[in-house]
Amino acid sequence: MKTLTVLGSTGSIGTQTLEAAELLGFTIRALTGNRNVKLLEEQARKFHPQAVAMADKGAAAELKTRLADTPVRVLSGTEGVCACAGMEADIVESSLVGVAGLLPTMAAIRAGSRRIALANKETLVCAGGIVTREIEKKNCQLIPVDSEHSAIFQCLRAGQGREVKRILLTASGGPFLRLPEEELARVTPELALRHPNWDMGAKVTIDSATMMNKGLEVIEAMWLFGVEAARITPVVHPQSILHSAVEFADNSVIAQMGVPDMRLPIQLALTWPERLPSLAGELDLTRIGTLTFEKPDLHRFPCLKLALETAGRRDAAPAVMNAANEVSVRAFLEGRIGFTRIPEIIQGAVEKLGNSPAQSVEDILAADARTREIVKV
Repeated sequence: MKTLTVLGSTGSIGTQTLEAAELLGFTIRALTGNRNVKLLEEQARKFHPQAVAMADKGAAAELKTRLADTPVRVLSGTEGVCACAGMEADIVESSLVGVAGLLPTMAAIRAGSRRIALANKETLVCAGGIVTREIEKKNCQLIPVDSEHSAIFQCLRAGQGREVKRILLTASGGPFLRLPEEELARVTPELALRHPNWDMGAKVTIDSATMMNKGLEVIEAMWLFGVEAARITPVVHPQSILHSAVEFADNSVIAQMGVPDMRLPIQLALTWPERLPSLAGELDLTRIGTLTFEKPDLHRFPCLKLALETAGRRDAAPAVMNAANEVSVRAFLEGRIGFTRIPEIIQGAVEKLGNSPAQSVEDILAADARTREIVKV
């Protein structure tokens, strides 16, 4: 596999994917971004894709002017991003953030018979049943990019699906694992963005601080691996060395370990089933010394509790939860609400709109839109 499209190439995962792609000698078919015109222009000039797209139409117009001296086609809006997703390529990586990744990921799947490297968990959180049915119909190969799901994907190769007892999904606990609970209401965006182990985008970093990220990952794992939520156990592992594990029927536990570097699961999604030298660092267990594990505190992290309660539902509750989370995280980052208001807003939205239908992508997007209308922060 030698041709690659990156949806969300200007984000943290996208830029690291292009590092790996350059190392591996991939040809880039298409790239997409949202508003970062300068970076997407640089990427277009370096990798010479056939097309690029900006979700923001104003940014697309500016990019088109900047790239006027090149043969690169510049597309705009969700339609342009979806057009890039549907272009012929061996691999399409979806590293868009939030529900904005749903339509482009579906466009990539519907193009058929290719590998989807999935780094957009919200696609499966909001529309897991719809997406997985389409993948089967179109004969696509789905490889997870998130470090935890990549680890599970690898561990599952040690046994048969019927032999899986449970999945152990690890979490760092974020920056507030030991912070006294009474201080959570006073944390600032600056403090919440200081993740102890990972360098991620702002939205994902805040989700890690609330542990909503782990709740979303439980739902994603359900659809990726066909395992009900009751058999997916979140485990807090502050060192972020053991990325997840699978327990089998004989009580054997197979785990995947590595340094906390997203370039490792990104490259594996591009080269699987081969393993090649990567830019990720080597793991020295003697230097790390101690690995610890503990149960998550659902009282301290109500977002995780909400997500676990929502995981088994087949209505629009997961999509409503995700939309309310996206809105409230943005409000927190912009200083309009406090940290502890995030789960309160999400719970209210799920209670009001969670039982909406979720039989189609249109249903999911309608529930998402209604949630954003009622969540005024």
